[in-house]
Amino acid sequence: MAGKVVLITGGTGGIGKATAIGLATLGARVGITGRDLASTAESAADVRTASRNSAVDAFAGDMSSQVEVRRLAASVLDTYPKLHVLVNNVGGFWAHRHPTADGLEHTFALNHLASFLLTNLLLDRLKACAPARVVTVSSHVQAEGHIAFDDLQGSRNYSGQSAYSQSKLANVMFTNELARRLEGTRVTATSLHPGFVRTDFGAEDQAWFFTVISRIVRPFLRTPAQGAQTSIYLASSPDVAGVTGQFFADRKPRAANKVAYDTDLAARLWQISADLVGMTTLGSGAIASM
Repeated sequence: MAGKVVLITGGTGGIGKATAIGLATLGARVGITGRDLASTAESAADVRTASRNSAVDAFAGDMSSQVEVRRLAASVLDTYPKLHVLVNNVGGFWAHRHPTADGLEHTFALNHLASFLLTNLLLDRLKACAPARVVTVSSHVQAEGHIAFDDLQGSRNYSGQSAYSQSKLANVMFTNELARRLEGTRVTATSLHPGFVRTDFGAEDQAWFFTVISRIVRPFLRTPAQGAQTSIYLASSPDVAGVTGQFFADRKPRAANKVAYDTDLAARLWQISADLVGMTTLGSGAIASM
């Protein structure tokens, strides 16, 4: 990865930080994002130490806010004349419904729309630096997901687990649709399940059953470094050069939820997502600010 530039969202801890360490160790220049600059800078320093690579940068922004995603993208573009890999890692779980600054349901806004918006804002830079890769961290629960087009924001009937499963299925659908739209550009898009990993996932608004179960199973879960292996593989390995529109687990392609392969539904989700982030689809498949 020497000479390559990588951006990893949600890189201050857990799988994201482990991914940053892994890719920095391979020689990439790595940028990580976090909600505030002080803690993100501390994490970047940790990544430098662990990887013995000084080329690690910190970018701050609350990605549940579209204004901050746009500001973050502008900062990345100003800092990086080249960008070869985007790892959409940021995400979370909330047991109760929380509206964002944009009035959207937090899980859908952070887990799906943030990656959708940031990817599209950085897409021209990735295309200019092709071959390039977009790697999006989903979850095994995408298999149980359902896209509630009539209530995407959970305003009528919110369930933390359903909202999370929906967002993770949306990750895979976004990836597959992105791969179709990027055909011929030499920019690939893949998604993945990292495995069951020992992190502070969901700690801000924990469901009671997660609290109980985590105490029992935590010793048996993967470490963040183990959970990051598929992200690192998809971001860096020559074995997957040119591979696009596929879902991976344990560094191997897997079948995803059958809904993820429905091109009509994926296109519908794309257009709704574009509308929700205030962007419009152009004839070329790119999107621009409204």
